Amino acid sequence: MVKFNVMKVKVTIEINNKGEVQPVAKKVDQMNPKELLLYSAAYCAALTLKGILDKEHIAPKQFEIEISGDLDTETVTAKSIYRSFNILYRIECSSITEHTKVGRAVNLTTEKYCGTLQMLRRIASLTQEVAIVSTE
Repeated sequence: MVKFNVMKVKVTIEINNKGEVQPVAKKVDQMNPKELLLYSAAYCAALTLKGILDKEHIAPKQFEIEISGDLDTETVTAKSIYRSFNILYRIECSSITEHTKVGRAVNLTTEKYCGTLQMLRRIASLTQEVAIVSTE
């Protein structure tokens, strides 16, 4: 079996109490193009999910999305290509009832409504992880 050396690129965003989307570790103007692609996917997912949750009248206490991708090279270069993507949703809710609705909204976001995630699926496989916590 041939083992390929790959580089993992990761971007994390959060939605604050005002509903604003913000990167967690780096500012947008400090990101390289590969990170910007991930940032745009995370941003799209955040806005899509927020829209669904707003319709359900759910305001999570904490809302964070982390998206990562494995490149086919050991360093980021212009020719680096993503081989896979993973999106992780971390959300804190107020109740068990919200917990169920948030889980459904996350699945709708990833599988149906976020256009940027749909485009990434055409590049490489996309996996999803969800960590929803209820404080009830």
